[in-house]
Amino acid sequence: MVRLLRIVLYDLWTTMLRHGLISICFVLALSDQAQVDPTIRNYETDAQGIVDAAVTAKKVVGIAAGFSSHGITWTHGIGFADRNADLHFTADTRTRIASIAKPMTAVAIMQLVEQGKIDLDAPVQDHITNFPVKPEGVVTVRQLLRHTAGIRAYKSNAERENTTLYPTLADALAIFQDSELVSKPGEQFNYTSYGYVILGRVIEVVSGSSYATYMQEHIWDPAGMTNTGVERTDDTGYAALYHITEKGRISERQRNSLSDRVPGGGIYSTVNDLLKFGEAVLNGTLVNAESLVEMQLDPGLKQGGNGYGLGWYLYGENSKYGPVIGHNGSQTGASTFLMLLPQQGTTVVVLSNTSGAMQEISNITVALFDPAAEMQKAP
Repeated sequence: MVRLLRIVLYDLWTTMLRHGLISICFVLALSDQAQVDPTIRNYETDAQGIVDAAVTAKKVVGIAAGFSSHGITWTHGIGFADRNADLHFTADTRTRIASIAKPMTAVAIMQLVEQGKIDLDAPVQDHITNFPVKPEGVVTVRQLLRHTAGIRAYKSNAERENTTLYPTLADALAIFQDSELVSKPGEQFNYTSYGYVILGRVIEVVSGSSYATYMQEHIWDPAGMTNTGVERTDDTGYAALYHITEKGRISERQRNSLSDRVPGGGIYSTVNDLLKFGEAVLNGTLVNAESLVEMQLDPGLKQGGNGYGLGWYLYGENSKYGPVIGHNGSQTGASTFLMLLPQQGTTVVVLSNTSGAMQEISNITVALFDPAAEMQKAP
């Protein structure tokens, strides 16, 4: 009966999310009302069934998921990393993580803030002297982290599906830095990966290292992440890219260049590595407790949906698990989610190499909260 109830609720959540009838916050509330009987120690079976259902229903080509809490970890993968090569998708499959790159970049910025090398509220020109002064107002690092600086997003699908190789972040800045701001800095939320390109360049100037080198030495290595890096179009070893249409048709996609957006969405990783990232954020390895609290402050400028702090979406308070933060990601060949439950010390990760499946991935991520909690109780 418990299993049947979970399946029915899962199907209901998926249908409602697909039609935009509920938000992540509401799904979080629903998860409180459909708890697994705590006497049932079958979290692995429950979690695996939740993930497998996406492939069985042909919603994704490949998917892996995992959760970790206080050193205890569960992971599972199913489907194909590459159908043509008969390569299976696992928790160690290197795949695009899309906008999960943003909280990584934000954590790097906060490290430099802790060292007194960056003032969140100083003009960005303090670090990038040739960044154009905007007549609409002063652009600050804090605004860039919150998507409130007025930096524009992709202006066309062709720009979104970029095929040009930009060798450096300084080269990538040229795409948008001379554009007019879409709003006065500090007054509106306008989501954009380009704002994070500026932040990546700030990291380079302040640290004296390339973005990739800084992230390797100060984020990925300290967290123990051995399968994470900046995606290069000419490299191999990544999952193939797929897309699913609203009608359920799946096709393979060509690899576009992410060199125009690296700090905001040009990184590859694995489920196992992202679990390590989440753990390192929560246990103080990467930033101190004060920084993590500051990153969760909501400026209240985002109208509708979930709030946004410094590099993290703020998914609200779950009555059983406490506050929930994280970031999703969607780009060619990727639908991804990272969620942290700070009070529980728990990280949940879901990665797929299929774009167009974001609602499915969101639903699975939340559905894994209960198995993650059960894992902590298991003998």
